[in-house]
Amino acid sequence: MSPISRRTLVLGGLAAAGVSALPVRSAVIAATAAVPYPFQLGIASGEPDANSVVLWTRLAPSPLNADGHGGMTDTNIVVDWQVSTTDTFSTLVASGQVTATYATAHSVHVVAGNLNPDSDYFYRFRAQGHVSPVGRTRTTPAIGAAGRDLTMAFTSCSHYEEGYYTVYRRMAEENPGVILHLGDYIYEYGATSGRPRLHLGAEIVTIADYRRRYAQYKTDPDLQAAHAVAPWIAVPDDHEVENNYAGTIRENNTPALTAAQWTARRSAAYQAYYENMPLRPAQANSGNSIPLYRRLRWGSLATFHMLDTRQYRNDQACGDGWKICSDADLASRSLPGNAQETWLLDGLNQHLGTWDIIGQQVFFARRFNSTGASMDSWDGYRASRARIQQGWVDRGTRNPVVLTGDVHRAWANDLKADYNNVNSATIGTELVTSSVTSSGDGDASTTVPDAGTNPWLKFYSNRRGYIRATLSPTQMRTDFRAVAKVSEHGAAATTLKSFVVQEGQPGLQAV
Repeated sequence: MSPISRRTLVLGGLAAAGVSALPVRSAVIAATAAVPYPFQLGIASGEPDANSVVLWTRLAPSPLNADGHGGMTDTNIVVDWQVSTTDTFSTLVASGQVTATYATAHSVHVVAGNLNPDSDYFYRFRAQGHVSPVGRTRTTPAIGAAGRDLTMAFTSCSHYEEGYYTVYRRMAEENPGVILHLGDYIYEYGATSGRPRLHLGAEIVTIADYRRRYAQYKTDPDLQAAHAVAPWIAVPDDHEVENNYAGTIRENNTPALTAAQWTARRSAAYQAYYENMPLRPAQANSGNSIPLYRRLRWGSLATFHMLDTRQYRNDQACGDGWKICSDADLASRSLPGNAQETWLLDGLNQHLGTWDIIGQQVFFARRFNSTGASMDSWDGYRASRARIQQGWVDRGTRNPVVLTGDVHRAWANDLKADYNNVNSATIGTELVTSSVTSSGDGDASTTVPDAGTNPWLKFYSNRRGYIRATLSPTQMRTDFRAVAKVSEHGAAATTLKSFVVQEGQPGLQAV
């Protein structure tokens, strides 16, 4: 992508773009500047395809209000939006108006269409006499076209209390073509004293709670910078609702809730997730469910199969935790659910792009030690994992790459046809990103835990960070990027290790 200017990224483009460049088309737009600035939560884009992209914002002049409405009244507000090929907006390629409603916390989801494939754009909003920051986005190559090489960055697990969002800032500075977030965008817990930053209030349960929690996270300027620099493709994990939940089953009854209250909590969490992420209308929540698994095509270069590994899973085996558990082998158990397994394998059978990228949440490769394995990971659903791995082998999927979050550490793993046979074929690759902040600073350790019993685990780091991956038709280069501290703001990012996956040759080659 063409580099976004420091002026646009840091200052948000308000003064640089100029208020007068936006036409006045409604009485709401003509409101005086005395109205408080409504774009405190920034802007975002996401879900790109060859001709369109989602543009997002949420009006909230007082974002941390306890009612979750960010200082907005129950009046609906007309919002103007614009798309241009330059950050000065001298020529518009798309524009329009949308109404932000009180019922959806004045969030805005615009599908900006009629755009050119494989192209860079800038966008902004205006409401109540104010202009938003400027964001940069892009479209994917046309179907059948490889387009430019793609640099993507991905991360997960951004616990607000456990550190500063320097990782987001360093990701933004990479000028990636797309950013993937693999879950735990927010955490549901109440404030814990002694941490670098504190959550507002107790553990979140109601829609007002979830909206305010998203607002607290989104006021962070480093997170806003990461949203402004590139389109996002995001999926949630558990903390967007509640730790380690499985379908309709809670981890425990803390805080104590009736069945009806738990249902209401899930519904509130799903609604707030949609309201606060740049998702298409097809992903809007409906009551106690939200349709989040989906496929995005990046021309003929890549296909992103984005999974939801919480909403449809069977409960964790043997009461969850890290243990030896024979029930984890039961064929009846599925982590993504049977329908999503079928959907994934159908997609892998279509061979839509050179790289089939499975974006998901929890550790995929086998990792056993003398105490057993994690029942919350794919090791707790071993038949489900085997069906998917054998499924892509049977379908001739040449370049399957699994992207993973959740564990707050970085890993690089070969995926084996038979984990009981160290000499079995390598049939895929797993890249596990570290976290933005979760688990705090970490340490400099790179000794791979349990490597003796799991020799397909090739790299490990306990620093916070992200993965930068560059895709071409012939290879995927992966750089594990990390910062030394998140307890202090502003640490530099360094590359800890790099690997290459060659097209048609599953497995990691160290660089």
